[in-house]
Amino acid sequence: MSIERELNKRSGGKCELSGVTEDLKVYQILPTRKGGLDESVLINATLIDQIENPEKMDINLWRCLNDSMWSEHLPVQIVSWRMLSRLRNQELLDQMYLDEDDLAWAQATGEGEEDDNKIIHRDSNGVILEHGDSVVLIKDLKVKGSSMVAKQGTAVRNIRLDHENAEYIEGKVDGQQIVIITQYVKKI
Repeated sequence: MSIERELNKRSGGKCELSGVTEDLKVYQILPTRKGGLDESVLINATLIDQIENPEKMDINLWRCLNDSMWSEHLPVQIVSWRMLSRLRNQELLDQMYLDEDDLAWAQATGEGEEDDNKIIHRDSNGVILEHGDSVVLIKDLKVKGSSMVAKQGTAVRNIRLDHENAEYIEGKVDGQQIVIITQYVKKI
């Protein structure tokens, strides 16, 4: 059975955060550990857009976190914790309990850290890179461990950020997942 069908069954065909029934999409929680149902939630596309684009945050859309933080499903709790952290709602965060491993997973994206401690990825021009952005290579890069050369001008879509090192991102080039140093890319 597909993840989307399983999530529909788990959620009763509703957004696992807000309870709405329209425009539902599967949201994969990053960084993934094993993938699958235990790392995904079914949520409204508007909320996904807000998660992926923090500058568009509309606090009124997130009042649903008062209820979703109590979900019996860990992925829903993780997303709730991250959004409460982003909204700096310490009162509700203090009420939540996540065991040590789950809290580490929730904190893996840097949510809840002070801005001074966050790892910020920047391209060769100093533009901030976010998860899911597209970049273009500004020089030919030899890929370690293979004979492949990623050519200058190659577009890399849907990048992932390394949450431990601000100089590394991941992306697919010619179908192969590689690590790329940020000083050799430019955001598209």
